[in-house]
Amino acid sequence: MHDQRVLVTGGAGFIGSNLANYLATDNDVIAVDDTYLGTPENLSESVEFVDASVVDADLPTDVDVLFHIAALSSRNMHEENPQRGCRVNVEGFVNTVERVRNAGCDTVVYASTSSIYGSRTEPSPESMPVEAHTGYEASKLARERYAEYYANHHGMSMAGLRFFSVYQGFGGNEEHKGKYANTVAQFADAIANGEAPELFGDGSQTRDFTHVDDVARACELAADHELTGIYNVGTEEAYSFNDMVGMINDTLGTDIDPEYIECPFDGYVHDTMADISKFHEATGWVPEIGFEDGVERVCEPYLDESVDT
Repeated sequence: MHDQRVLVTGGAGFIGSNLANYLATDNDVIAVDDTYLGTPENLSESVEFVDASVVDADLPTDVDVLFHIAALSSRNMHEENPQRGCRVNVEGFVNTVERVRNAGCDTVVYASTSSIYGSRTEPSPESMPVEAHTGYEASKLARERYAEYYANHHGMSMAGLRFFSVYQGFGGNEEHKGKYANTVAQFADAIANGEAPELFGDGSQTRDFTHVDDVARACELAADHELTGIYNVGTEEAYSFNDMVGMINDTLGTDIDPEYIECPFDGYVHDTMADISKFHEATGWVPEIGFEDGVERVCEPYLDESVDT
């Protein structure tokens, strides 16, 4: 993308701010965020920040492309307040898309979720049947159906990306998320500070960990190709939490064992892995940051601190 006017909702949050900063190199980028799950400190000076909610009437909608990342991104937030989750994740989506559409924008890339695949050790294709087991998953499936409506009824390009376990680390733009940050960031911070990370069960659960830099590239490519439909964004590789902790220890030069605790959630997803063939065929995208490299990037700020001191 070059010389486009771009709106990123949730633009001060973790994924949104990385995307906004990435796109701002060659485009005019506006980041909208109500700062509930984000902070404008994540944004570069070249990004215009607007403090607003996606359910507001007054949004900067005179744009060429909408990247709708804004969401209550935790199942716990939805279970605590299902009505608020629906307003932000569903009504906020419709409100924003409708307003940019009326202003002449017909290209939208939005965040869905891989959570709806449930627990699978095999790669999950977009074509497999899915169900909503949480309010969070229901809200993202609702987005996908509304996107289908906008594509079929209004002829808009509506690309829904199901992200798999996106991470960057507290040295990036995740620190403000705290307990809602990806486990890679949380565990690395705990170990770097001499604390034992808490793992549910026996730590054998696996995730397809995807670096946020690869996610930002995927979003841009989806817009460039004016895609419509649902696409997975992951690595097609899965690592256990035990493996992850071992990799963090190896990188930091530490030897801290995790603490195993009982999982407090019903329906906890034990394993995930993406099938990215559909998105690769449509755009040529492949992940560039392997998990070992990614863990090193997460840990690097802690190593720099130890050198400085």
